[in-house]
Amino acid sequence: MEYTIDFKGIELSYIKEGEGDSLIFLHGYLEAKEVWREFSPRFTDKYSVICIDFPGHGASGLFGRVHEMADLASVVNTVMLHENIDQTVLIGHSMGGYVTLSFAEMFPEKLLGYCLFHSSCFADDEEKKLNRDREISLIRCGKKTQIIRTNIPKCFADSNIEPMDAKVQELKKIALKASDDGIVALIRGMKNRKDHTETLRRTTPLIIWGEGDNYIPEEVFKKLIDISPEASALVLKNSGHIGFIEEPDLTYFELLNYLNSLK
Repeated sequence: MEYTIDFKGIELSYIKEGEGDSLIFLHGYLEAKEVWREFSPRFTDKYSVICIDFPGHGASGLFGRVHEMADLASVVNTVMLHENIDQTVLIGHSMGGYVTLSFAEMFPEKLLGYCLFHSSCFADDEEKKLNRDREISLIRCGKKTQIIRTNIPKCFADSNIEPMDAKVQELKKIALKASDDGIVALIRGMKNRKDHTETLRRTTPLIIWGEGDNYIPEEVFKKLIDISPEASALVLKNSGHIGFIEEPDLTYFELLNYLNSLK
């Protein structure tokens, strides 16, 4: 069922399904809660599953020119307070992983565990920040569609782009629904985000990475494991940056094993 609540004077949209312990899915950049549509229901027989639209994406409104990762962590907390949830497990995809780490720093007592799903703890370096600025410039020049046509296929392993074309097109449609201002606000938030190496060091998440990831190189994944050697890790041989679509069965069972380990 879909719900709408207030956050900083805007309408914030999320869906909630199932009963049991709380499990919250956080989407990535250019995504929305719809991205979890086929994957999250796998957990509703054992968990109360929530999927949130971050401000500026999906059906949620826009509250400012910059959506900091800490603001988005507060979004998660607001939903939890509304649903009377004391503790949860967060599944953060890409940018959703950045939000998850902010939540872990801000509300550690509310986090039972978390998954970095094709994400990292590191802040943007100067080159990445310049690329963020270029992307903002392109959007302001009316080239959002061009960015989406480039970025969405790169979420898939190169070998999956053609056979999974229907999924690629579906994700493009989701991305096109985001407003220019909403996309820019999230880009600015990602550019500004702090390094969360110490947050990762003192926690034991599940870290999932795909060998065909066009955004996160293998050396970054290895650094994450070095920082949190007690973390659980899954390497997806046939995935890029969106393994819950590319290899849903394997990621489901690994996530379920991790969730069971937290009990």
